[in-house]
Formats: sequence, C-alpha cells, structure tokens
Amino acid sequence: MNVNVKAFIKKYTMVIALVAVFILFSFLTQGRLLYPQNMSNLMLQNSYVLVLACGMLLCILTGGNIDLSVGSTVCLVGALAAQLMDKSGMNAILVIFICLMVGAVIGGWQGFWIGYIHIPPFICTLSGMFLFRGLGRVILKSKTVPVKNTQFLNIFASYVQIPGLDDAKNRWLPSALIVGVIIAVALLISVFVRRAKKSRKGYAVGPLAPELGKMVVIAALIVYYSWKLAKYKGIPVMLIWVLAVVFIYSFITSKTALGRYFYAVGGNEKATKLSGIDTRKVYFLAYLSMSFLAGLSGLLMAARIASVNGDTGNAFEMDAIGSCFIGGASAYGGSGTVAGICIGAIFLGVINQGMSIIGLDNNWQYIVKGAVLLVAVIFDVVSNHKTGKAG
Repeated sequence: MNVNVKAFIKKYTMVIALVAVFILFSFLTQGRLLYPQNMSNLMLQNSYVLVLACGMLLCILTGGNIDLSVGSTVCLVGALAAQLMDKSGMNAILVIFICLMVGAVIGGWQGFWIGYIHIPPFICTLSGMFLFRGLGRVILKSKTVPVKNTQFLNIFASYVQIPGLDDAKNRWLPSALIVGVIIAVALLISVFVRRAKKSRKGYAVGPLAPELGKMVVIAALIVYYSWKLAKYKGIPVMLIWVLAVVFIYSFITSKTALGRYFYAVGGNEKATKLSGIDTRKVYFLAYLSMSFLAGLSGLLMAARIASVNGDTGNAFEMDAIGSCFIGGASAYGGSGTVAGICIGAIFLGVINQGMSIIGLDNNWQYIVKGAVLLVAVIFDVVSNHKTGKAG
C-alpha cells in the first residue's frame, strides 16, 4: 500500500470509522437515524459526554490517569440544584453559580490529594465516586426531585428562535440553517487566512487541495446538520454550551503554555519537573477542571431530564473515558486532542442511538460498547509500539 495512503488511514482512522458506523446505522434503522428529531437528540443526548470528555482528556494527558468520580459529581450537583430551586425557591442564576463552585471545590479537594499529597488518582477518585454519590442521595432523600424553574430550563434546555425570522408554529426554522452556513463559510475562509499568515512568517505551506478538501467536507456536514436542526426546533441552547466548552478547551490544549504542560507531564514527568514546571499544579488543575465540568454536566442533565434522582450520572465517567480513548487519546498519556475526543463522543453517540432505534437489547449494547473501547485501546497500543516487549 502506498505510504501516503497508510499515513492518511492512520491519521483519519476514527473519522473513517465514524462515517462507516453512521452509514451502517442509517441503513439498519431504515433512515430513521436521519430524522431531524433524532439528529437533534444525537447532540442533546451526548452533550454531557462531550463536556465531561474535555475535562477527562486533561486527566488522561497527565499519564493515562482518569477520574472515576465524575458521574457521582453530576448526581451531587444536579441534586443540589434541584433541591435549591424546588425547596428554597432560589434564583436560577444564583443556583447555577453555587453549583459550579461546588463542582470546583470538589475538583480542588481531589486535585490537592492527587497533586500535592500524591494519592493515586484511581484510589482518590474511586473514594470520591462513593462519597459524592452518597451525598447526592442524602440531599435527594432517596427521592426523584423535579426541576420546574422556567428560568433554569430556558438557560440550558430551550431552543434559539429569532423573532420575525422563525415562526414557532412552523416546522421550518431558517435561523439554524443561516448560522450553519455562516460557520461553514468562516471555516473555509480560515483556511486561506491561516495559509497567508504562515506565508508571511516564512513557514512552509503544504498543498492547498488536501487542507481545503478536509475543510469542505467539515463545512458540508455542518450545513447538513444545521439543515436538520432547522426542520425540528432550531438550535438547542445546550449545543451552544457544549460548543463553548469544546472551543475553550481546544484553545487551552493547542494554543497555551498551560495546555502544553499537560502533554509534557504525560510524556515525561521527571523531565518536565526538571525543566521547572510545577507538576503538582498541573495535576491539581486537571482534576479541578474535571469536576468543574462535571458540575456543568450536572446542570445540563438536570435541565434536559427536568428531574434528578439517585442514579443520575450513573456510569457517565465510563462514557467520558471511552470517548477519549476511542478519539485517539493515549492510554499512556501525553497525546490526544479535543477534536479527537469529540469524534469519539459522537461515534459512541451514533452507536448508542442507532442501537436504541433498532431496539437492540440493553445487554448487547454493553457488549458492543465494551468491544469498541477494547479495539480502540488495542489500536493505540499496537500502532504506537507500546506492547511492552523488550528490545
């Protein structure tokens, strides 16, 4: 096989797999997966995965470490938000602030023990998984608490509709398509702007065709998805929250010195420490960030489901971890991207939704997800020659 073809396949393995799985389930569901409502729900049902995966990536980058407590943190924060609004009638904005701070405090607590006292992350977050789940159930008093606050629901679970452009009575909301087209055009323009900047600074500029071709495909998918949203209820506010988190963490990991520290610690912690970087602070920030995003996910879930119970957030940590590994994050740390974990999360989302639409037994759904995760990790180990062999 041609070397360039091999390199292309290796670089875009998960993208190719995502397209293949999407086509497969579109066929198996007889096109039902492509219904506007299902396309909208595909993002909404996986919003928490995308948010949690961004935080989990930072933990994994530090050396393959994970946070097992995020699902329990989602439950605790969701329980606190539901009770504050239901029992105390507290203002939604204040509730959101308090809950996000609680998430940050949880992250600071775990980050302190992991970063500064050197408690193994697995043990520390495993204890947190039981502790925070228990606290969440105590707050809920083992009941399901409804979320009825209109302001809270509008902040997280409403849809964007522009007066005079969108008619709520119609099934066609053109604002979603217009936004999609604007984003697609901006992405295409960015290719030329980025290449022009490189040329001015004297950097080598590769062939235009591959770079532009990739962006054309991405732009086309964005327009297609926005068209589907326009045929349902428009742009979900929850999608805006998710995109904000994705863009912020993409910027941090790719454009800032702090972001490079996470990669450095995972690549070689001793060398990173000798270079003057405080690795304890890096661990602390990774787990602080993770629990803060878990707090945000708790609010998103409370708004989407409009209720919270003791099982809210159950196994969410597994979906976040799976998304990272499927999306190319190394099980050994030091490599992985936000774009990759987004592909991993959408990949899992397509599988979950596809299996649900065709009515596959829940037990088989676990088997499929487990097999996919195993294959992803095996691919990472083998392709990077980390099989542990001597020599």
